[in-house]
Amino acid sequence: MIDSTYIILQHYWWFIVSLLGALLVFLLFVQGGQTLIYILGKNESERTILVNALGRKWEFTFTTLVTFGGAFFASFPLFYSTSFGGAYWVWIAILFCFIIQAVSYEYRSKPNNFLGQRTFEVFLFVNGLLGTILLGTAVATFFTGSLFSVTKMNLTNIGNPVISSWQTPWHGLEAALNVHNLSLGLAVFFLARVLAILYFMNSVSNENIFSRAKKQLLINSIPFLVFFLTFVIWLVLRDGFAVNPTTGNVSMESFKYLHNLLAMPIVLALFLAGVLLVLWGIFKSLITDYTKGVWFSGIGTVLTVLGLFLVAGYNNTAYYPSTFNLQSSLTIYNSSSSKFTLTVMSFVSLLVPFVVAYIWHTWRLINGKKIDADEMKNEGHVY
Repeated sequence: MIDSTYIILQHYWWFIVSLLGALLVFLLFVQGGQTLIYILGKNESERTILVNALGRKWEFTFTTLVTFGGAFFASFPLFYSTSFGGAYWVWIAILFCFIIQAVSYEYRSKPNNFLGQRTFEVFLFVNGLLGTILLGTAVATFFTGSLFSVTKMNLTNIGNPVISSWQTPWHGLEAALNVHNLSLGLAVFFLARVLAILYFMNSVSNENIFSRAKKQLLINSIPFLVFFLTFVIWLVLRDGFAVNPTTGNVSMESFKYLHNLLAMPIVLALFLAGVLLVLWGIFKSLITDYTKGVWFSGIGTVLTVLGLFLVAGYNNTAYYPSTFNLQSSLTIYNSSSSKFTLTVMSFVSLLVPFVVAYIWHTWRLINGKKIDADEMKNEGHVY
């Protein structure tokens, strides 16, 4: 007998996870900005302004990353054990990137810093470069698949109760060798830089930085559009991993992700609206001295990424496909927590709007005044 309530809960939690992932991609503007410190800042004062503009927001990104991972673990634990337990090299690399980011903001301007300020700025650049590309390529495997197998009966094997096994010694790093994966990784990298530029134009009071940011906006928008369009066009034309709703069997379906978009007009509308908002924020900021483009492009980013996640998991689609064994592919049905767990978590999720409201309130307080050189001289805590 089909439990419709359980199915609704599974879809609900995939939406929550997707929304958190979409918010994380927007907040990666912090990482993008870290790769622009020496491009937009030509002296120590300007670089300090840029680092502190980002330093006031990096914890939002880190917190959202942890929340995203925690929500995924609680709602779809089989994905967590399969991906984090098998593709551990890529996740360790991502974690390392975020650890050195936290250390860098804490110690960059500390007196008697034996590593030197430049060292921590290099760490910030590494976090901005590898953190974004690796996250992008990891998410792209939701559409391209990975080499793993899942055997739930192994739970009865007392000697080796391992459900999931990775079938390549690269343990996740092989995803970066897939051109389709890499196109999304590079799209995320350049999008993070574009959002960072728009953020600087909105939050920093410095004419020189503003002028350089406007030039860099065009330079970074072009590769972003190239890589993003490459990924999307390739996505709608490629075969996808379809799930038989009756048997649960996974099979290949031509134009599966295009079919998903057409079968879910609301998701298609979200995706298209998001793309248009991203483009509008960029375009208006390029042709005028508009400083609020980050909000148009930021909201557009959230809607676009949300649409991509929903396409990956809804409409009887395997969101984490296995190219080693199709029937090992993970769906929102075979990888979720129990009905009881999802129900309890759903009540907890009712607190999410209050958390978002707190973040918004804190953001407004921090950004109540544009950061400038005078503030850096008078500020008690400088990153």
